Amino acid sequence: MAKQVFLTSDLHFGHSKMYDLPFRKEDGTPVRPFASAEEADEEMISRWNATVRPHDKVYVLGDIAIPMSGLQAFARLNGDKVLIAGNHDWPFEKKLSQYFRSVRAYWKLDNFVLSHVPIHPCSIRNFDGNIHGHLHSGRVTLPDGSIDPRYLCVCVEHTDYKPIAWEETRLRFYSQQSNGKADLQHSP
Repeated sequence: MAKQVFLTSDLHFGHSKMYDLPFRKEDGTPVRPFASAEEADEEMISRWNATVRPHDKVYVLGDIAIPMSGLQAFARLNGDKVLIAGNHDWPFEKKLSQYFRSVRAYWKLDNFVLSHVPIHPCSIRNFDGNIHGHLHSGRVTLPDGSIDPRYLCVCVEHTDYKPIAWEETRLRFYSQQSNGKADLQHSP
């Protein structure tokens, strides 16, 4: 079987505060449908391993664990893992090589820029778009409130709490281009 490529972001393994009152959507519902970090961690590990085979490649777009003990979950996950480091990951810098083949600040995949935080629109103009994390259940929007078609968020909240195949990521990205704002693609 051919190796597949997957993406995911913002797993926050071990992060008990993700399940507290402050982490709510605008409508007041919880950002994540789990009762605790332990429940979420076990469910995300199960969904990951049901999706990713041992020889597949996974780009993890940051914010992997809080606290450091959450890193241990990566020892249980299938795949060849590459980290695009997020704002919560740098304190773990000395331990990351135990769980990730490579650690990067950003990466180019096909004609997309992979990053943790959405990058400035001027930095996208020579690419099809920016695949990112960081926003959890949110999306990059335009002044009129519509989704900016230059960006696609792959936080676990958008991908059923499991990695998403690269082919599916591309389909989602290009399907949002049909909303009439695709002309923004290469504008500053």
